[in-house]
Amino acid sequence: MEVTATAKNIRVSPNKVRLVVDQIKKMQPNDALRILDFVQKSASLPLKKVIASAIANAKNNHNLKEENLTFTEIQVGLGQVFKRYRPISRGRAHSILKRTSNIRVVLEAKEDKTNTPNKSDVSDKKEPKGGYSGAKS
Repeated sequence: MEVTATAKNIRVSPNKVRLVVDQIKKMQPNDALRILDFVQKSASLPLKKVIASAIANAKNNHNLKEENLTFTEIQVGLGQVFKRYRPISRGRAHSILKRTSNIRVVLEAKEDKTNTPNKSDVSDKKEPKGGYSGAKS
């Protein structure tokens, strides 16, 4: 079961968000939330909110447990770009691009492996008939 949460037009550059995503993408979502409290980047707060929203969607909409959730993907894309101009000498202007990010978090519930095979289910190895016995003569 896949659960998604998105945040659009976050006022942080996508490259800066990807720096934080690279630190947490291999963690469990609960661990990632704890780590993001101590990451001193501007992208950590919006990313934390999106992950918390995805966990809440999994719990409330799909009745999944937090412990079983893992990141399937965390996408960071380019949102709208605000164009501004800075005046320079001789009546000219340089353009300034204020980039925004779209963040998409996909969580998946891993299966509980409570059914372990019994000894009766596992077949015993058979001795080879004749042939090579492994002893040197």
